[in-house]
Amino acid sequence: MRLVIAAPANGVELKNALKAHLQADARVQSLLDLSAPEGTYPQLSFAAAQEVAAGRADRAILICGTGVGTAIAANKVRGIRAATAHDLLTLRGSVENYDAQVLCMGQNVIAAPAAWALVDIWLDLRHDTGSSYAPKVGEIAAFERGEG
Repeated sequence: MRLVIAAPANGVELKNALKAHLQADARVQSLLDLSAPEGTYPQLSFAAAQEVAAGRADRAILICGTGVGTAIAANKVRGIRAATAHDLLTLRGSVENYDAQVLCMGQNVIAAPAAWALVDIWLDLRHDTGSSYAPKVGEIAAFERGEG
């Protein structure tokens, strides 16, 4: 899997912890870190989401203080579905049901070991195109294209 990771200053500690695990994970083909000390969460979120939208990355992980700001910003990029998840139910639903390509987490919300436990699961999750949610994801995409 080709991943992008990014965090502004208030997410760098959790980002670095996750990055260390991801770099050692055989499931990760490439890992691009777009973090910059002067970068704002909107700038970094837009840049990471654009990598996914353009097909240069399969998924992205964004870290800020709560994970909410990065999700809001990433969702402004056409074709992107970003979700904040700090628990297993939300994490699984974000990918399996809603086909979210961007995982957002908050450094002030979740400890690094718990975040890694979730990311470890997230790497293996896939969208269930046969679920009752799949048509709704299509409905969202159609609206985004101006068809709804």
